[in-house]
Amino acid sequence: MSDTLQGQRGIDEDRVSIWLRDNVAGVESPFTFRPFVGGLSNLTFEVRDAAGRKLVLRRPPLGELLPSAHDVTREHRIISALGPTAVPVPATLGVCQDPEVNGAPFYVMDFAEGAILRDEEGVENSFPPARRTAIADSFIDALADLHRLDPDAVGLGDLSRRDGYISRQLSRWNRQYEASRSRTVAEVTEAHRLLAERIPTQPRPAIVHGDYRIDNTVIAADGTVEAVLDWELCTLGDPLADLGLLLLYWVEPGDDDSFLPGGAPTLAPGFPRRDHLLARYGARTGANLTEIDFYVAFGSWKLACITEGVLSRYGAMGTDDDLSLERLTAQTPMLARMALERLEGR
Repeated sequence: MSDTLQGQRGIDEDRVSIWLRDNVAGVESPFTFRPFVGGLSNLTFEVRDAAGRKLVLRRPPLGELLPSAHDVTREHRIISALGPTAVPVPATLGVCQDPEVNGAPFYVMDFAEGAILRDEEGVENSFPPARRTAIADSFIDALADLHRLDPDAVGLGDLSRRDGYISRQLSRWNRQYEASRSRTVAEVTEAHRLLAERIPTQPRPAIVHGDYRIDNTVIAADGTVEAVLDWELCTLGDPLADLGLLLLYWVEPGDDDSFLPGGAPTLAPGFPRRDHLLARYGARTGANLTEIDFYVAFGSWKLACITEGVLSRYGAMGTDDDLSLERLTAQTPMLARMALERLEGR
């Protein structure tokens, strides 16, 4: 089909509407489509049918993509497998692998009602301070429950290799960085070297989310996690990589939060500190957390590589958003420096 989609960018409204009518039970046409604001990865749309039912559609971003990136059919498989477990995920409703329908594969899932906490204002508008420790506890419990699952028992045992997770991740993200970068960032190269020299012994392989942070969850009115979102980086490997990335995003007063475009929701009064999360995760999983600084550094370096790829894609698309380009340009070396500081014990 043509690269020019009808209606909004990323949605051929006519063809997708026909597909929804024919493949998703219980929906009524016509449909309306609205893109969700926020995020630089897969495109996400709210879909409403004629009766007001809300669904979510996910598809890859527009433009040229690196091989194996943004595989939404794999993401659909993962969420479907987790549906019967204790890990809160939306119910999947269908997947389309025919690019003739919408220019790329996509899948559809139920809409999870609740709040997505992207900044302090969003927290203040949604939950009182007295409920914020309960939010943190449910958030860390959902991750611990994911890591306690047996991949074979839920049908994800063949999702990827299990051994050498950090080594494979270092190789993967370094390749992505080298393939997408338009400049040399010395801090990224040095952090990669140090990380490769200091890889800890991998614990029992687990299902790893790959991008676990509070704004990738939907929080219900009672403060519990209603759904964990954005599973495109999920794989099998070292569960402490998830915990390290979580801690990077769990910003405390006095931390540099400039790598977060909207600010840090965890700066809102009432959220516990990182040591509270570590203690709860350790108690729930029995994990050895003595090497956690390595995993925080790894998360920071990985995010630097991802940011450089986003910067390259933005430049290739010819965006007019100079502020975003300026922020992304500064983020890669800053995140790599944060990794080096963790590795050097500063």
